[in-house]
Parts: sequence; C-alpha cells; structure tokens
Amino acid sequence: MAKIMSFDELKKIKDRVQSQVDLREKGENIESLVQVRVAMATCGIAAGAREVMNYIVEESAKAGLTNVVVTQTGCMGYCYAEPTIEVTVPGQEPVVYGNVSLEKAAEIIDKHIKNGVMVDGIIPATHKSIE
Repeated sequence: MAKIMSFDELKKIKDRVQSQVDLREKGENIESLVQVRVAMATCGIAAGAREVMNYIVEESAKAGLTNVVVTQTGCMGYCYAEPTIEVTVPGQEPVVYGNVSLEKAAEIIDKHIKNGVMVDGIIPATHKSIE
C-alpha cells in the first residue's frame, strides 16, 4: 500500500470507503430510494460521465439527500447522448437524461430529485420491457 502523503489523500480514501459503506446500507431498501444510475461505459466516461457521477454524489451529500443512491451502470445504448443518467423515483417510471453536463446535473438534482419536476433533456423511451 502506498504511503499517504497529505491530508487531502486521506480524505479522498475516507470519502471513497464511506460511499461504499453508505451504498451497502442503502441497498437493503433500495426500492424506497431515488435511484440515479450513471452510464459508465467507455463512451460515457470519454464524454465526462465520471465527473457527472462524482458531482451528483457530492452535491446530494451536501444537500443532505439521504433518500438518494447513486450507482454506475454499463452502456444504456444512447452513445450519441452521453453522458446519460437514469433517475428512478419510487413508484414512477425511470427517466433517462442525455447530454448531462454538470449544470444539467445540478438542475436535475434541484428540480427532479428534490421536487419531482422533470427537466429538459429526457431521452424518450422507444420500447417497453415485456413482463
């Protein structure tokens, strides 16, 4: 294991471990939480999905949104619209947003996640799953 050379490095390690513990604890009642899935395939990462995901995690924590869990997923099939995120509010159909910048992520947190109001940038569903 590499030596920790600064307080900032130690804080990053603590934050990473804390988010893993938080996800495990929230995983037991995931259906009652707002779920945000960030597409992290290579096209998404190249388009900035990692920064978007980190931003959503950090801003949700700053806002005290304990009812939100942020995870990553693979390709959603919308390479033309990366970075993409899926927001699922309990009891509602999932909504996929495309071309999510940090500014758009802030708007999604403020309007959709906090207040239940969808914002521009939704990718329309072109199919339904057969159940």
